[in-house]
Amino acid sequence: MVDRKAVLSALLLVALATGSLAFGAPGLAQAPAELVVAIPIVGTIDEGLAAFVERSVSEAVEEGATGILIEINTFGGRVDSATAIRDALLSAGIPVIAFVRERAWSAGALIALAGDTLAMAPGASIGAAEPRPADEKTISALRAEFEATAERHGRDPLVAAAMVDQRVEIEGIVDSGELLTLSAAKAVEIGFADFLGASRAEVLDRAGFGDAQVQEAAPNWAERVARFLTDPTVSSILLTAGMLGLIAEITSPGWGFPGTAGLAALTLFFGARLITGLAGLEVVLLFVLGLGLLLLEFLFVPGFGLAGAGGLAAVFASLYLSFPDAATALTAISASIVATIVLGILLIRRMPGTGLWRRISLETRLDDPGLPEGGPEGAAIEPGTLGRALTPLRPAGTVDIGGRRVDAVSEGGFIPKGAAVQVVRASGGRVTVREYEE
Repeated sequence: MVDRKAVLSALLLVALATGSLAFGAPGLAQAPAELVVAIPIVGTIDEGLAAFVERSVSEAVEEGATGILIEINTFGGRVDSATAIRDALLSAGIPVIAFVRERAWSAGALIALAGDTLAMAPGASIGAAEPRPADEKTISALRAEFEATAERHGRDPLVAAAMVDQRVEIEGIVDSGELLTLSAAKAVEIGFADFLGASRAEVLDRAGFGDAQVQEAAPNWAERVARFLTDPTVSSILLTAGMLGLIAEITSPGWGFPGTAGLAALTLFFGARLITGLAGLEVVLLFVLGLGLLLLEFLFVPGFGLAGAGGLAAVFASLYLSFPDAATALTAISASIVATIVLGILLIRRMPGTGLWRRISLETRLDDPGLPEGGPEGAAIEPGTLGRALTPLRPAGTVDIGGRRVDAVSEGGFIPKGAAVQVVRASGGRVTVREYEE
């Protein structure tokens, strides 16, 4: 007699097995598809791009990506930023495919060499990596970096060296005195690049990731803004705007638009560097300390002494430390100082006559016809007239002349509040005074 329980158990096992094959049992889940993260390296290689690539590589590893594809089209840029990208790619721990879409020149060539697989599109090129300045120390260091990166992936280190040092000669490839730049076809011919690929799909297929899911990496808004603001030209503009605004504010009574705009420009300058890691919080604090010492000098200490000198030193030190190297720092700071001086002179000469200036400034009328005639309030101020400083003059301030409050400018340096003053000249609504020895 057939055991009903045994038959039912057998049928149940068959049904479970069939369902497992059809839908996949929980304990036998299908292996996830391969994931490749595509990271674009386009435009100038700078600190913002390095921060973006480092973050993207880290997130790719955390998400369990099986490969990284870097798509390169750059004329080059900062060597230190390219080195940071190279280090991030080499330490990723997963295969990296470098795909040169159009060109990988200068610092871009170093990034391309960091790929386990190097593919190039037809018509692309790689090389031309002589550093600036092209001194012996810099060339030697960068040449070693290129050679080590090439050797790590089995590429000819001498070819990599010839891209940096024009003294390297390779028979049939490059003569001494010439810098090496390889076309895609030549790079594949000599075995420096692995293969040609016309598209991303073709490159991934030939690299063994034809069925992989591709996830695009993109910079976030903070990285985009930081990359724009750390551009050397934009940095110089921000520095110039910051210096002009603070100088205008310090030399005029009260606080207004110039000082606010200057602080906003400097906030953007340092904020972008904090985001990209170019500068730390200590650099910002050093700048704030310098500003504090300068304000102390202008507000409370007559003349120019230790506090002012220390403030200037702290400000320039913080600006210097916010750049990655001495050459860039000196170039940007020098350009900003020259631009500040030139624009300051132009503003002093042209702004007082404009309608905008009359709307935002208070002008003193020395011979206002609306005042009573014959009295001290209606009389014009003559050179030699004595008065007293109602506020400190640094060099602008307010003085009392014959019972009238008058905006004035000191002829020389600082004049403390309460000091006796003498009118040097008064013309066109502008009164210039000097301290008077009673």
